[in-house]
Amino acid sequence: MKRTLLPWALAGAALFMAPAAALAQTDTTARPAPAKPQLNTAPPAAPVPVTPPTQQKEYEARPAVPVPPPPPVDEPLPTQTRPNRDSPSGLEFPEGSRASEQPKPLRKYFLYANFGLGYNGSSAYGSQFSASIAPAIGYRINERFAVGPGISYAFNNYSIPAQFRAPGTPSSYQTNNIGLKGFAQFIFYKDFFMHGEYEVTRAEVLFQDQNTGVISTGKITVNTPLAGVGYRSRFSDRAAADIVVLYNFNDGLDDIYGQPVIRFSFLFDLK
Repeated sequence: MKRTLLPWALAGAALFMAPAAALAQTDTTARPAPAKPQLNTAPPAAPVPVTPPTQQKEYEARPAVPVPPPPPVDEPLPTQTRPNRDSPSGLEFPEGSRASEQPKPLRKYFLYANFGLGYNGSSAYGSQFSASIAPAIGYRINERFAVGPGISYAFNNYSIPAQFRAPGTPSSYQTNNIGLKGFAQFIFYKDFFMHGEYEVTRAEVLFQDQNTGVISTGKITVNTPLAGVGYRSRFSDRAAADIVVLYNFNDGLDDIYGQPVIRFSFLFDLK
């Protein structure tokens, strides 16, 4: 019996240990072999130079090289012009490219009002002082030539010497005149211009009786041509003031202005 159990026990042990042996053999073959150590065959690195303390002190004690200062602002660069009020950056733009140099549209209509003063004196009939106001509407045909209609009012004061008036009559007379006019202006040089007017006025003038010497006033129609030169001073691109000196071609007893006629005018562009 013992001889029979012994072979069966050995056979069972062999069957039990076979899977474990196979598993151990599989793990052994799947595991990679350990790498062999590699030797460092690269050439040795160059040694880092160390600055001796004496050389470092000499470098620190060396004076700095002076840097030249930048050129002044007002000195022009080779490709620029000198900065000024009109060109702060010093750059010059082509002529006619600035906005201020562009042609402005011509304003056709303008208001033109003037105030006039005049004085005329003569030993034959005394003296005459006049003051006038004349608003008008102007129309520019071009930049130099303008025309327009207007109305006029003039006040006159006449002083009559005693030898030319009857006893008991006034020594001075005042008259009022109103009329229509047309004017023309031509700018011939910068702000200087020629001015001409022609007025038709229902005027109050003096009459003197040749027999009695009595002076009286009466209404007549007076034609007054005026011409002269003036100067314009602009306040802005739309407003200006003129001073005009005119010669009165109707220089007589029937005129309503003195000689010469000085006018101060105000101009304002409408559109």
